[in-house]
Amino acid sequence: MDSNSKHRTFLSIFFFLAGVSFSTWASRIPTIKAAFGFNEAELGTLLFAMPIASLIGLPISGILVSKFDTRVPLTISFLVHAIALTCISFANNTYTLVAAICLFAFSMRILNISVNTQALTLQKRIGRKINGTFHGLWSTGGIVGVGITTLMLALKVSITIHFIIISSLIFIITVTASPYLLKNDKSTSGNKIIVGKPDPYIFYLGVIVFFAAICEGGMFDWSGIYFKEIVHESIFTTGYLTFMAFMAMSRFVSDKIVEQIGMAKTYILSATAIMLGILLAITFPFFWTSLVGFSLVGFGAASIIPITFTLAGMSPKYSSGMAISIVTTYVIAGMLLGPPMIGYLAHGFGLRRAFIAFICVAFMIIPISRLFFSHREKLTNQQKTI
Repeated sequence: MDSNSKHRTFLSIFFFLAGVSFSTWASRIPTIKAAFGFNEAELGTLLFAMPIASLIGLPISGILVSKFDTRVPLTISFLVHAIALTCISFANNTYTLVAAICLFAFSMRILNISVNTQALTLQKRIGRKINGTFHGLWSTGGIVGVGITTLMLALKVSITIHFIIISSLIFIITVTASPYLLKNDKSTSGNKIIVGKPDPYIFYLGVIVFFAAICEGGMFDWSGIYFKEIVHESIFTTGYLTFMAFMAMSRFVSDKIVEQIGMAKTYILSATAIMLGILLAITFPFFWTSLVGFSLVGFGAASIIPITFTLAGMSPKYSSGMAISIVTTYVIAGMLLGPPMIGYLAHGFGLRRAFIAFICVAFMIIPISRLFFSHREKLTNQQKTI
């Protein structure tokens, strides 16, 4: 096995583990909601702690990108992430729960930036698009995670034992696999955030993934509750599992789709699929129609973030690591602001009506992506003129 293949194999493990970890948390949110007796608004407030903790990591992630090879913060953040997951299960009051969730969100930000920077560096070395496949592995990990949760629920295993098992697995594999990640990938330029007028190239990409992440994060945290309270399905992980399965399958073919129709058309196709899927699920809130709707949402959400990270890695102003760090701020803000937003809307108008918000934000991806490609074309023409 050559070095690139070996690096790709072990990096794939970390993408997979990240998916397992996040879906383990997300699929147990109904359990936490019931254990603490939260209503939708209170749950929304709890989830709001995550973006705050994550945004604190923006300057810290910039320092890490400029000071270390990415495998160092990746390893440390994954270990902290595993500890935070266990702490969530041991929380016995709202204060300790919020503290554990904040640590979970903060470490998740660092590990997401690290694995994606490694992925783009490796993609450049190999010379072909592989980023979609990595994100497919993240989604596959999500499927495995929610599958394990479904099994734990069926066996009536406590959330504490469940989270300890997953955390221990993450801890052991991280320590074992981290020495085989890419080394010497620290960027020597473009590592400082330039304060002032936002760079349009990064800003447009950030807004695109912000809207996409609202949909993705909202589906992560509310799909189980939707199936439990609206569809009245006793195994409430069914909807989440379907969404994750179709997102995973789509990500494994997303690189080929992009090569066939281009990035601009892929954005439009993705946004349209999300809108149609949500519309179907809320118009006909029955088991099979909701499953089909969630499948379309999974298909639509699959390509947007991998494409945007690839484009961010081509930034003319920032290094790949710093560009991803900035764009990830928008991703995490959307992914973690989406759930509380749905919580507040559900508390005021009902969960079915709250899901209309997903249609609105998915629609916004289309005009913003058109603005981005217009700006990118202008930059290309300017470079040709020079």
